[in-house]
Amino acid sequence: MTPQPVTVTPELLAQHSITAEEYSRILAALGRTPSLTELGIYSVMWSEHCSYKSSRVHLKRLPTKSDRVVQGPGENAGIIDVGDGWACAFKIESHNHPSYIEPFQGAATGVGGILRDIFTMNARPLAVMDSLRFGPIEKSERVPHVPTLGHGNSAEISDDLLRKNHSILEGVVSGIAAYGNCFGVPNLGGETRFEPCYSGNPLVNAFALGLVRRDEIFYAKASGIDNPVIYVGAKTGRDGIHGATMASEEFKEGSEQKRPNVQVGDPFMEKLLLEACLEAMQTGAVVGIQDMGAAGLTSSGCEMGARGGVGLELNLDQVPQRETKMTAYEMMLSESQERMLLVAEKGREQEIFNIFTKWGLDATIVGTVIAEPRLRVLHHGELEADIPNQSLTDDAPRYHRPVGTWKAPVPLDPPAEVLEQLKQPRDYTADLKKLLASSNICSKRWIYEQYDTMVQTNTVQGPGAEAGVMRIKGTPRALAMALAGNSRWCYLEPMQGATLAVAEAARKVACTGATPVAATNCLNFGNPEKPEIMAQFSAAIDGIVEACAALGTPITGGNVSLYNETKGEGIYPTPVIGVVGILEDVTKAVPSDFQKPGDAILLFEFSFFPEALRGFGSSEFAKEILGCTWGTPPWLEIDFAANLQRFLVEAAESRLFRSCCDIGSGGLLVALAKAAFGNKVGVDVNSIRLERIPESMSLFAEGPSVLVSCNPQHVDQICELADRHGISRQNIGFTAHDSFRFSIGYVGEPHRQRLVDTTVSDLYKSWSSSLESTLHDHAANEVFA
Repeated sequence: MTPQPVTVTPELLAQHSITAEEYSRILAALGRTPSLTELGIYSVMWSEHCSYKSSRVHLKRLPTKSDRVVQGPGENAGIIDVGDGWACAFKIESHNHPSYIEPFQGAATGVGGILRDIFTMNARPLAVMDSLRFGPIEKSERVPHVPTLGHGNSAEISDDLLRKNHSILEGVVSGIAAYGNCFGVPNLGGETRFEPCYSGNPLVNAFALGLVRRDEIFYAKASGIDNPVIYVGAKTGRDGIHGATMASEEFKEGSEQKRPNVQVGDPFMEKLLLEACLEAMQTGAVVGIQDMGAAGLTSSGCEMGARGGVGLELNLDQVPQRETKMTAYEMMLSESQERMLLVAEKGREQEIFNIFTKWGLDATIVGTVIAEPRLRVLHHGELEADIPNQSLTDDAPRYHRPVGTWKAPVPLDPPAEVLEQLKQPRDYTADLKKLLASSNICSKRWIYEQYDTMVQTNTVQGPGAEAGVMRIKGTPRALAMALAGNSRWCYLEPMQGATLAVAEAARKVACTGATPVAATNCLNFGNPEKPEIMAQFSAAIDGIVEACAALGTPITGGNVSLYNETKGEGIYPTPVIGVVGILEDVTKAVPSDFQKPGDAILLFEFSFFPEALRGFGSSEFAKEILGCTWGTPPWLEIDFAANLQRFLVEAAESRLFRSCCDIGSGGLLVALAKAAFGNKVGVDVNSIRLERIPESMSLFAEGPSVLVSCNPQHVDQICELADRHGISRQNIGFTAHDSFRFSIGYVGEPHRQRLVDTTVSDLYKSWSSSLESTLHDHAANEVFA
């Protein structure tokens, strides 16, 4: 018996995003014409989303091993050993395309999918974070006749596009909150940024982390001939069909009509599925288990078989369905949520059924493990598919896409009118307020206050801190985690931008006192068929390789999201890096906010910045205040980043810091202001060395630097430690006894000059409600228009 062949036309292949050359490979693998179900199976398994056919040749360069890595890339999640018999499973994935088409469900099911990746490994989810990118949500003023980055000018954004961006932002945040809060996992924040290039391609990257006993890890591997294959969880519907294919192509006119391709999530069902799966795995009756994620039954079936060197025979008559008259094609390609496929020991099926019945979930035998390494699919007594596993997995196409060249279309040096601006006296207080209110720097409280951050009572540091910190109950340890990625830097110079992303995420973790030990990545790029996009991608991989090797953070897994383009216009290259660190003593976790008045404030930075003016052109000050972007990303010496990381961890271990924060977007003045906000502690900085000209660069330049507060009695000890690690430092002032004071000056010739003299509360007003005000003001204008 062979499957019924389909009449293959160019139109049918185009509908399945299968090229003529790929179809020839399908014919060779099968030795015959495929059935419609088989064509659909190849379509999703050979999609960019599932096969990584354009990226895998470059991903092989990533470092993936260390003494702590238990499981690297290739499984549902990476796993590291964290001591005391515990291991940590973590991963980041994208749900970009679905979140554009249906923001709420796209984002919600992105959270649900990454959580299943964690508990499929038998790890109980401990925390989630997210990295979000949206188009502008307000019109901004620009300096006329000054070149900006590509992808349009946000001053020219239409009202319709503003409304669309607002709708996407609100839908995505609501979806993340609804799913995570109902499931019962704390969201520790992450990062949110706005650029014009994301108007048609928002990015929703979801990170999750969980704990598992080192000797109780489960894998997505089928074994044991004649063992039963059991379907558990929610019923199968028609939602999500061809979701993986949709995520592997550009958006064009009419893409929003693909709403049926977006899955619909049920977080309460997923909570039941979590508890049932963990309980079932404790019985010893489960041999292997796999999430039905992208490509649903298809990917879980063929991948479990391929990993075990066996096959699976599935009888779709037994699949629980919530819709009538579903075809084999629809059931195999459905991406309905909250479903798992597991292999159990023969004779112990009833133990599994009893557990899932107790939790009110479907559990039914839908197949068996067979010796021949094939995926065989039966429906109504007919053979619908009979495919060698290897042709779907290891033998999927691998493209060596042409790698062209990439040079950002911006000048290396600032235009003459910008240089003239920088020479003029400035109102730095006004500049600081404007920066604090800008969308990339302002408080994201409106976003994270929708999330439950304290559920499970493990949270030590949550949203607003440099990194999330979660205690490991029953041990003195904690885990720290942070996400980072500056796409503007990657657009200007992809390798340096990616290196900076790894260093920033690791530095944020180290600011808490934790030692960064491993990383995951979500690589968001445009159309890989364009040589310049592959140039960006390859260079970014090189940057990640260099940074991860130097900082001791191997990549344990992640995700690649390509074809982030709409009508031919792509996003900035956006590699997002998640770094996890281990804190041996949770009581030594360092906060990011100034803690009390009278503490010394120290600045630690790399002392040599070649061509610093070019690096300043990629800053938020250049974009928001000067209305222009030029040059390169900030300079980073990777050995300095490694030394700084070790210094921060050692100082925290000795309890030398009261606070520690990264100097990120907006530079030194923004970092000082944000550190003062948490406890409303004043700032009196009076000895900034202005070694770089113009002076605004010392105040607003961005780069690999940190800001520390400490007991004045510890300054000498900290400086000695910094000297041993080769870290340049400045003792720039003190936290002020006057909690309202925010005073910035420097010692110049012939006398002291005051640059900023305002209050913490005044700056806080600019920063704290800007995002919410923008959204609400826009909504009010819509009502009264």
